[in-house]
Amino acid sequence: MPKIEPVKAYLLALQDRICTAITKEDGQNQFHEDEWQREAGGGGRSRVLAQGAVFEQAGINFSHVFGAKLPASATAQRPELTGCKFQALGVSLVIHPLNPYVPTSHANIRFFIAEKPNHPPIWWFGGGFDLTPYYGFTEDVVHWHRTAKAACDPFGKEVYSRYKAWCDEYFFLKHRNEPRGVGGLFFDDLNQWDFETCFAFMQSVGDHYLSAYLPIVQKRKNTPYGERERDFQLYRRGRYVEFNLVYDRGTLFGLQSGGRTESILMSLPPLVKWRYNWQPEPGSPEAELYELFLQQKEWI
Repeated sequence: MPKIEPVKAYLLALQDRICTAITKEDGQNQFHEDEWQREAGGGGRSRVLAQGAVFEQAGINFSHVFGAKLPASATAQRPELTGCKFQALGVSLVIHPLNPYVPTSHANIRFFIAEKPNHPPIWWFGGGFDLTPYYGFTEDVVHWHRTAKAACDPFGKEVYSRYKAWCDEYFFLKHRNEPRGVGGLFFDDLNQWDFETCFAFMQSVGDHYLSAYLPIVQKRKNTPYGERERDFQLYRRGRYVEFNLVYDRGTLFGLQSGGRTESILMSLPPLVKWRYNWQPEPGSPEAELYELFLQQKEWI
């Protein structure tokens, strides 16, 4: 039988751990915390660091919500659960760095349990992490994927390749015909192992996030940059906004379930630009991002 309390305790501790590490790395600003309640049931703990020395905005949220009816976004892949009572809890984060040479990163791990009359509880885990660079460095992307693979390896040889491919497929802007970034891991509807193994896998993904991201931040955060790089970063952030508002399951679930809008939309960057039909100059570092890094390929 699934046990919610250990999952909740792990998620709250993970939020604390990541916030502590990001605060230390930034070295200037602290997280502002809001505790909130959801009218239909449950609530959460949102933390946002803004205008830091390293991070322009970092949002790390915990939520535990429940209700009498699963939202449509949660039953799109599982129509048999339409109308079920549910509980959903998770940690979701998006970190937008100030320096354009530091990638944006996203991570999320979550647990759902649904109840049908005269039926055992139906539960599953989901989550992953992905990286969105503005200027690509092969060594950074290889490190990111090696760490993702290390999170998966104890659970089977095929796990990394399966969830890497799912990440490539999921974080793809169909209307642009381009990936959002260089991928990582994405998994959902995970219940094919027993509960303890699935929970252990979720923890492994959560535990590997900082070791995947912080070395890249530390390597790139002091790289000199100018107006050109900053301008390109703001332009590329537009893709992030497009994905989160059009495709992202977590955003849709939060809005459909009556979650706290400020917490749901903390994933959006504080500054962003769009341009009509802009193309990078051939042979430029900006063009290199499209040609070498925004490609679905094997990195390790």
